[in-house]
Amino acid sequence: MKKTKWPVFHPSQNIQLQFALSYMIIIAIVLLLLNTYPLLASQNLVFQSKQSILTEAQMIASNLAELEELGTDGVNQVMTLVGDSRLTRVVVTDPDAKILYDTQDSKTKRQYALFQELIQALDGQDVFHSAFQDNAFRSEAAAPVTYCSTIIGAVYIYEYDSEQAKILLGLQSNLRNITLFVCVFAVLVSVMLSRMVTYRMNHLLAAIHTFQEGDYSHRIQVKGKDQLAKMADEFNHLTERIQENEELRRRFVADASHELKTPLTSIRLLSDSILQDPNIDPELTREFVIDIGREAERLARITEGLLSLAQLDRGVQEQRDMIDAAPQVRYAIHLLLPLAESKGIVIRSELESGCLVHISGDNMSRIVNNLIENAIKYNVPHGSVWVKLGIAGEDVVFSVEDTGIGIPATDRDKVFQRFYRVDKARSREAGGTGLGLSIVHDTVIHAGGSIRLEEGSDGGSRFLVTLPLAQEGRS
Repeated sequence: MKKTKWPVFHPSQNIQLQFALSYMIIIAIVLLLLNTYPLLASQNLVFQSKQSILTEAQMIASNLAELEELGTDGVNQVMTLVGDSRLTRVVVTDPDAKILYDTQDSKTKRQYALFQELIQALDGQDVFHSAFQDNAFRSEAAAPVTYCSTIIGAVYIYEYDSEQAKILLGLQSNLRNITLFVCVFAVLVSVMLSRMVTYRMNHLLAAIHTFQEGDYSHRIQVKGKDQLAKMADEFNHLTERIQENEELRRRFVADASHELKTPLTSIRLLSDSILQDPNIDPELTREFVIDIGREAERLARITEGLLSLAQLDRGVQEQRDMIDAAPQVRYAIHLLLPLAESKGIVIRSELESGCLVHISGDNMSRIVNNLIENAIKYNVPHGSVWVKLGIAGEDVVFSVEDTGIGIPATDRDKVFQRFYRVDKARSREAGGTGLGLSIVHDTVIHAGGSIRLEEGSDGGSRFLVTLPLAQEGRS
C-alpha cells in the first residue's frame, strides 16, 4: 500500500490553525458581548429603578413644605407618616444644614450635615447619584424643601441595596460559567471542524503534490457535495485530461520520430550505397538519387505537416475572411483532375453558389485539396469521387464520397489521430504522411465547424465538413 506523502507547511501557513483561530476569535467576540451587554443592560435597569428615591425625596420635601417652618417635632410627625423602612437613611435639615431628623443616628440632631448632595439641595437643586461599589448598589438623592419660593430645608436619602446586587452578581457568575463551558465546547468543535475541513484539503493537496511528481494516474476521492468535493471532481477531470494529453503527446513524439526516421534511414542507406561502391553503374546511381529525392520530399511533407499542427495547437490562425467556398472547391478539382485521370477516377461535383464561410483561403484550400486528393489516392481503379457543396440551414456542408474499399467502423474514430493509418503499406505507397486528416480536422475545428466520417453509399467513405454560414455585412 502506497503511503500518502503529506505536504509540509510552516505554522503560519497552516490553514487548520487559521480555521481554528478564526472560529475561536468569532466565538470570543460573541462571548464577550454575552458577558458585557446583559450585565450592562441589567445594571442600567437597576440604576433607572433607583431614581425612584429622588421621587421619594421630592415627595417628603413636599409634605414637609406644609409646616411653613421646619422644627424637630414637626419633622418627626411628618416622617412618622411618610417614612419608608426600606430606605437605609433619611436625613432632614433646616436651611443652615443642621440635622433635624436622621433615621440612622438620633445623636446627630442639631449637628451639621455636610453632605455634598445636601449642600446642592439647599442651593435649590434636585440631586441623584447611584453607583455599584463593593458588591452593592449605593444610591443618594436630595431635594430642597420650599415654602413660598423660599428654601426652608432639605431632604437627603441614602439607600444601600445588596439584594439586587446579589442578583446581578449571580447573573454574572452564571454567565461566567456558561462562558467557560461554551469556550471549552467551542474550542473542541472548532478544532474538530477545522480538522474535518483541512483533512479533506490535505487529501487534495497531497493529490496535487503527487500529480506534480508526474503521477498523472492518481485520483482523489472526497465525499460530500460541497465546494471541496467539487474541487476534487474538477481535479480528477483535469488529471484525466492531462493524462490523456500526455499519452497522446508521447505517442505523437514516438510516431513522429518513427516517421522521420524512416525516410532518413532510406536516405542514409542509399547515399552509403553510392559512396561505398566507386564502380557503381550510372543508371543505378541515378535511380538511387531519384529515390533520395523522393524520401527528401516525403521528409519535407512530414515536417510541413508537423509545423501546421504545431501552429494549430498554439491557436495560430491565418486571417479569416468571408469567402465563397464554391470557387475554392472548383479550383481544387481542376488541380487534381490530372491525378484522377491518371488513375481512371471520375470526379463528379454538385456545387451550390453563395456558400459563404469565415475562413482563410489557404485553410479552405487545405481542407478541400486534402479530402479530394485522399478520395482519389485511396480509391479503386476506375472508381468515382462525388464532391458536393451546399447550404443546410445555417451551415455550409461540404462532402467528399469515394467508391474505395472504405474504412472499418472500428477505425473511423481514429482516422483523425496524428500518424494513424488504416493501411500503412498502402498509405506509404501513396505518399501519405498520416497527418493530412489531422490537419483537416484541427483546421475545421478552429474555424468553428465539425467533420465526421461515414460509410459511403457504394461501400466507400464519405467525409462531411460543416462550417457556419457567414452572413454578408457580419464579420
